[in-house]
Amino acid sequence: MGAWGYKALESDDGLDVIDFLRVHISKSTDWKMSEIITAMRANGFFGETFEDIAYYYDNSAMALAELYIAFNDDGKLHYRDENAPDGLAFGKLRSFTADTESLRFLLRYLTDIRDEVPDKDGMRESADLWQEYESYGAWKAHVLSLFDRLQQAIENA
Repeated sequence: MGAWGYKALESDDGLDVIDFLRVHISKSTDWKMSEIITAMRANGFFGETFEDIAYYYDNSAMALAELYIAFNDDGKLHYRDENAPDGLAFGKLRSFTADTESLRFLLRYLTDIRDEVPDKDGMRESADLWQEYESYGAWKAHVLSLFDRLQQAIENA
């Protein structure tokens, strides 16, 4: 599975999101969720439709939600980059905004993850994989927390 914790950003897939943002988005000081989602969709981080279900897509949605919430909580993202002048991958980031449509896009992924909506093979791989580990309860609580935070952001938009 390539994970060392239950959060999406504590996995190889989450690091793929970080690397993508570092290469394709980090030059901007003001991030817009809609632009990030569009770029990530074009680069295979999400399915063509919500019926295209994959562990990677779920983790991409969770990782992006984690980043958005972290920035809104702290006003910055704490990812090291030895090549950046300030040592931070996203040190120049001033804002990370999201419109309602973008938040609903991520919320739809989180809703399907929370509800364990199955793929054509009858399972939701992300939930199925985590059920094998003791940290399943922490993972599920994290999914619910992300869901609640995005839902609050939509209500406050």
